[in-house]
Amino acid sequence: MNMPVTVPVQGALVAIGGAEDKTSDATILRRVLKLSRSDAPVVGVITTASSIPDEVFQGYKSVFQNLDAAEVLDVRIRTRADAESATFIKMIEQSDVIFISGGDQMRLTNILGASTALAKIRARRSEGAVVAGTSAGAACQSHTMVYGGPADDCLRKGAVKMTAGFGLVEDVIMDTHFLERGRFSRLMEVGSTNPELVGVGLGEDAAVLFDRHLIRAFGHGHVIIIDSSEISGSNVFDLADGEAISVHNVKMHALVDGDVFSMADRRVLGPEELRAEQLEHFLEYT
Repeated sequence: MNMPVTVPVQGALVAIGGAEDKTSDATILRRVLKLSRSDAPVVGVITTASSIPDEVFQGYKSVFQNLDAAEVLDVRIRTRADAESATFIKMIEQSDVIFISGGDQMRLTNILGASTALAKIRARRSEGAVVAGTSAGAACQSHTMVYGGPADDCLRKGAVKMTAGFGLVEDVIMDTHFLERGRFSRLMEVGSTNPELVGVGLGEDAAVLFDRHLIRAFGHGHVIIIDSSEISGSNVFDLADGEAISVHNVKMHALVDGDVFSMADRRVLGPEELRAEQLEHFLEYT
């Protein structure tokens, strides 16, 4: 008799805009743990991006323990050699939630890129583990990653600095601390040259869950969607680096907790659609 084959459900992917609440209701971090579907999850905190890993780890250890994590592991990967260490690979393997802290996203891609540790993170997610990141740990999740550019004057050709990210989510590009640091022009500049990418501007204490073709906003802050797929004109191809960009018909949406943006048809779902979609999603995974 043929035995049934269990196909693991890919783990949740969460991107947080930074400065998430850790002291009161910890809404975002509480939901990250809940997404693991474990009553007492093991959390691995990766502090590679941070210049103050001791302080950052202790902060997350405290909040995750208060939220009933079974164990909080200090995945202290500081060098490329560390990213090949059997000790740290085992920690990632044991983690139900892999949490990537903020800091410098170029440190993340430099140290973790093409490493056994990154391969293990991807493998654990394919097996059902949650992968979540805040600030730099969120920006690195897409295939193309923003790593710099002046917030106050980025609508100039070449002003936004981009490189390859970890490729955990398709067809988006993210920026963090988005409203608080006035980074609208950064994703508008990206959209003028890469209109197929949906810009996801994550405000502080705001997050998104990437759920199939849906982007689900949650937390107390705003998530700004910048959709350049229907731009009607731009001068970007005629410019030299540093010259001012003109771009027309860019769409923006401001999402708050509970709002959902559909990547499939580039629009925010209405209340009736949300109710139907939530029922369908519930039935799919029960």
